[in-house]
Amino acid sequence: MHKALVGLAALFAVSTVVGFAQPKAAIDITNAQIKEVQKEGAQRTPPAVDQQLRVVDMGKYQLAVGIIHRGATGQAAAGRGAGAGRGRGGAGRGTPANVQRCGEQASGAATGGVGGIAHDDTTETYIIVSGGGTLVTGGHIVNGVRSGPESEVTKILNGPSCSGQIAGDDVVKRDVTVGDVVIIPEGVPHGWTNIADHVDYLSVRPDMNKVLEHGYVNPGIK
Repeated sequence: MHKALVGLAALFAVSTVVGFAQPKAAIDITNAQIKEVQKEGAQRTPPAVDQQLRVVDMGKYQLAVGIIHRGATGQAAAGRGAGAGRGRGGAGRGTPANVQRCGEQASGAATGGVGGIAHDDTTETYIIVSGGGTLVTGGHIVNGVRSGPESEVTKILNGPSCSGQIAGDDVVKRDVTVGDVVIIPEGVPHGWTNIADHVDYLSVRPDMNKVLEHGYVNPGIK
């Protein structure tokens, strides 16, 4: 019995070390790599919006970094013959009946509001690197839909999320531009409006529950 207990203790110790082993060296994502990912994303049909660069296992948690490009919204987009800025997997018209709904379900609520998304598990830190616009945060999601379990949003970008219209008395709108940093806690809805031309930003995403794909590296990073 004593030997068995010692053996179990040793096995637990090894598994604990392995489970919480963090990298022993710094990890680089160069500006050239980011530009290459953006270039490849712009050539897709439709062009990519949110692109995860890497998901790094830090031992107790994972740390992801993404680069996001959003084009003009509203009248600015219409002037270019483009559609208004689309969110990542928002509810929208023609939503299939078998999707999982989330947030407040209300008939005709938040009509004309800003589309947004809230993530169950991941906090995001936005670092604006180009352009600017109005970042909308707070409130709650109305008439939302859950990201599919096999979707890019759930597996690669942000983990399980709820997309829909943002509503509520505690909604905050802030104009952001190059160099600004905004921290968005998990569960807080967020979206964009009033983008005159574009906004590009890095998103640093701590993944405390390790819901994102382990060790993911964007194919555009050579």
